[in-house]
Amino acid sequence: MYETPELDDDAFVRTHEIRVHEGDEAWEGMRAAGRLVGAALDMITPFVVPGVTTGEIDDRIREFTLDHGALPACLGYKGYEKTVCTSINHVVCHGIPGDRVLKDGDIVNIDHTVIVDGWHGDSSRMYAVGEINARARKLIDVTYDSLEAGLAMIKPGNTFGDIGYAIQQVVEANRMSVVRDFCGHGIGRLFHDSPNVLHYGRRGEGATLKAGMFFTVEPMVNLGKPHVKVLSDGWTAVTRDKSLSAQCEHSCGVTETGVELFSASPAGLFRPKFG
Repeated sequence: MYETPELDDDAFVRTHEIRVHEGDEAWEGMRAAGRLVGAALDMITPFVVPGVTTGEIDDRIREFTLDHGALPACLGYKGYEKTVCTSINHVVCHGIPGDRVLKDGDIVNIDHTVIVDGWHGDSSRMYAVGEINARARKLIDVTYDSLEAGLAMIKPGNTFGDIGYAIQQVVEANRMSVVRDFCGHGIGRLFHDSPNVLHYGRRGEGATLKAGMFFTVEPMVNLGKPHVKVLSDGWTAVTRDKSLSAQCEHSCGVTETGVELFSASPAGLFRPKFG
């Protein structure tokens, strides 16, 4: 098993302070990591089809990541034994790849993080397996719309509460629910740094955004109620009411005027297209 490297510099220990990155090195590091994670998720797109196992998806992404000189951040992280998370249908997040065969009509989120020269690129996307039904399409569309609404709030002077509020408004206007048990996070030299980025909230509340902050926004949206439970494997989170769930995620940085998406898809495949 490949182990994620331990950083022994005290500057790379999580604290309660939100890190503000200065200088070109940090931005270039995050761009390189973001490009690679985006390319990995592009690469796997034609393989997310009926008959493929989630284990095969995991193997392909691990090989792609290593072949490009990067490390899979999840492999060995807190004992996790796979490269990606594959969350199917009513799995909210952290689904473990294995023998599960994808079937026509499934929806699956693939979540991947790479380490490139010490910098982390973290992203997840939804994939439709074969033909999916109208409710699943609507759920995915609303989830992506909510992410776009949250990202539109990112600029210096706004707050993290503005991001969460924008996401929540889109989701609840469509009679769906935002999962509250999981959130986005600061990112950079650390996989999970401060702050926690909530996907619900009130305008004007929370820390103020400043240029140089790096974090993920990754709303998880349920067709039913927001409640989740974690299965006995200690990782897999599912909806309590067995309703479908969807998620999408970008790593981003606050610029002087707005936001830069580090993990944008090089091939324009981040948002699935239907019909």
